[in-house]
Amino acid sequence: MIYILHGPDDYSISREIDDIKHSCGDPSVMATNTVSLDADVSPSELRVACETVPFLADKRLVLISGLLDKFTSRPSKNGAAKNDSSKAEQFANLLLSVPPFTVVVLIEDDLKETNALFKLIANKTVVKAFPFLKAELLRKWIENKINVEKGSISPSATALLVRLIGGNLWVMSSEITKLLTYTEGKQIEERDVKAIVSYAQEFTVFNMIDAIIDNNLAKAENILQQLLVAGESPIGLLAMFARQMRLIVRFKDLKNQKLPESEIRSRLGINQEFILRKTAEQAGKYTIARLKYIYQQLLDTDIAVKTGSYEPELALNLLVAELCRTAE
Repeated sequence: MIYILHGPDDYSISREIDDIKHSCGDPSVMATNTVSLDADVSPSELRVACETVPFLADKRLVLISGLLDKFTSRPSKNGAAKNDSSKAEQFANLLLSVPPFTVVVLIEDDLKETNALFKLIANKTVVKAFPFLKAELLRKWIENKINVEKGSISPSATALLVRLIGGNLWVMSSEITKLLTYTEGKQIEERDVKAIVSYAQEFTVFNMIDAIIDNNLAKAENILQQLLVAGESPIGLLAMFARQMRLIVRFKDLKNQKLPESEIRSRLGINQEFILRKTAEQAGKYTIARLKYIYQQLLDTDIAVKTGSYEPELALNLLVAELCRTAE
């Protein structure tokens, strides 16, 4: 079975992966039968990952981030499209011949039907898109989330949440949890949203990244501890960190294509001016080599958490320490 999950809403993608993992078997057993790979995986590494027999389980889960993007046609300097069709066929043959016990999930920021690898495997995959929720769909998501938690919210409070936070469901989920605790079973009203919800967590994640850029370990660790004490989950913070790094990478790429800011904002799905401005600022401070290194560290941290090598909070602390130690 092959899944392709694509789009900017990494919160919903994360939940979809959890559902797939649960469908594969006992989560405690699946931890040792899950492997995470990135776009630089070689055909031989992919073959080994897919053909390894699961340990004390019926299924093996292989997660691959960004593989399809490698085969998206892009103009080269001489105007010709760069596309390695033979390599695409090699990966396609591997993916289409995985053993029945292996479930492969391809995770992509963007997906184009013209993608060379996608065209070869499209008919044998389950494709699910995860755009940022907007307007009515986002309002329904908020109401459903609160109903599941046995709470209630007024229409005006829902509208204010949508306006303040937008489609970032990691932040939205965290703020809803705080609101439910604050209101203690009462209906969430607009005044409660004004009292509790802020962009503090977004700002501090940005500030933590700034501290890493500045090689300021003490400040980065202090910000991280503030977030954890405030009730943010290590997994959620790791996802928010990874999301911001993806935005930085995509911003640099779109900027290099000399696209106007309005087009960049639209493609990135950024609604808040502050976030766009901060992303642009941080993109200017990171080199491509540095971003590749950070992505590798994020992948290693993700694997360490999913395999149980480290508790999420410890893994996040080690990640921040490592990135500050090696900051340029």
